[in-house]
Amino acid sequence: MIKLRSKRLFKRSSNSKQNNPGYTNSTGTSPGTGTGEIEWEVRPGGMLVQKRDNSKGVGEIVTVKVSTGSAWYDISIGATCTFGELKVVLSLATGLEPKEQRLLFKGKERENEDHLHMVGVREGDKVLLLEDPALKERKLRAMEGPYKTAIRV
Repeated sequence: MIKLRSKRLFKRSSNSKQNNPGYTNSTGTSPGTGTGEIEWEVRPGGMLVQKRDNSKGVGEIVTVKVSTGSAWYDISIGATCTFGELKVVLSLATGLEPKEQRLLFKGKERENEDHLHMVGVREGDKVLLLEDPALKERKLRAMEGPYKTAIRV
């Protein structure tokens, strides 16, 4: 028979002890000094969660390589932006309207509402930009217009 020791996952702390300026934990350091002490926060819904480190993730900028088939664009955009926002930035670089663009990442077409970080876009990843073929055909028909020149000799 094997006996397993239970590990303490959470350190107990009391707010009254932490507010006391003379309080130190079992290691002899003040709480919140970054030496293994876990900081907690209460979210608006009342859930108690581990406090985030604001130095990473929230304002992170990623550079994405976008290929149009004939050209490459290096686009820097926020990691938490959506593919729709990426299309707006690409419209400035390529001249294609956002509704004319189709973005593929990891072999799948992504919707405008999909967030880059949720899909797994990281620094230096490649995204393929295709022009929507239905809109391309409509453009060609519109360019012909109602005036067709017919020269017969």
